[in-house]
Amino acid sequence: MSTSVTISSVERDTGLSKDTLRVWERRYNFPQPSRDAFGERLYPAEQVDKLRVVKRLMDRGLRPGKIMHHSLDELMHLGRAPRDAAATTAGAAPAPVQPGAAPVAPPELNEMLSLIRSHRIDDLRRAMGQAVLKQGLAHFVTELVVPLTARVGEAWIAGRLEVFGEHLYTEALQGVLRSAIATVPRDTGSPRVLLTTLPQEEHGLGLLMAEAMMSLEGAHCISLGVETPVADIVRAAASQRAGIVALSFSAACAANQVRSGLEQLRAALPPQIALWAGGAAVQMLRRVPDGVIVLSALTDIRARLEQWRGQHPDA
Repeated sequence: MSTSVTISSVERDTGLSKDTLRVWERRYNFPQPSRDAFGERLYPAEQVDKLRVVKRLMDRGLRPGKIMHHSLDELMHLGRAPRDAAATTAGAAPAPVQPGAAPVAPPELNEMLSLIRSHRIDDLRRAMGQAVLKQGLAHFVTELVVPLTARVGEAWIAGRLEVFGEHLYTEALQGVLRSAIATVPRDTGSPRVLLTTLPQEEHGLGLLMAEAMMSLEGAHCISLGVETPVADIVRAAASQRAGIVALSFSAACAANQVRSGLEQLRAALPPQIALWAGGAAVQMLRRVPDGVIVLSALTDIRARLEQWRGQHPDA
């Protein structure tokens, strides 16, 4: 049987006030404490674990109403991704490791983690820039950024890295990726891909990672940045003659918002424009709207682009 603790213990452990805990109990139906013989609240250990993660996510700027409905596993998945990583890509989680196979960490990974923990951001930028030159952009994104981002998220969720530390990491990585993408020729690429997020999705690192991979595969990428209204996406797709609209959804997005947004955009876009979606929140959908292609990983991008080109030989 799991151990239960008092509301005072939960307050000390999580940093959440007693009043906040009581309000959440009424508003979100969580936590759900039992009562002792004197009518005092008792909280099971698993609920305290979830409250601890919720508090850390709130410290990152997420609102409780957007995350309280997630399970502990889903919150941990969100917590492992830095503020702007959204499960590390616009197309999602790293490829699963085969049973019995231990992932091999790149030699640069521990060095970069040390730089992040010591807040040596200029040195981190130089190290990442050198890694791009040495490894190439594709290998840098898939083999270094993905595991590094996961490690940064794990350090943050465990309290070993301050919130500002992972913010600094995200900003540094964005700068490195933008500089690297700018060197990739894309004037005559096909298809033309419009990348953005829907309103209330402020995370853009996943888009940059997807843009890097698509550009390397010869696509012409046009980024609108984040939080673009559906009507503007439709107008931009027409203006830029896009063959594909690609969206990213971080784990902070509620499933009903993801599904509703995809349905609205799919209905508003001309049928000849493909709609791609990726990110942690898309992976959590039980049902994907018709006419939407899910990118399950960065490594999906090459095959999906080849498939699109096979269907549009004259594009």
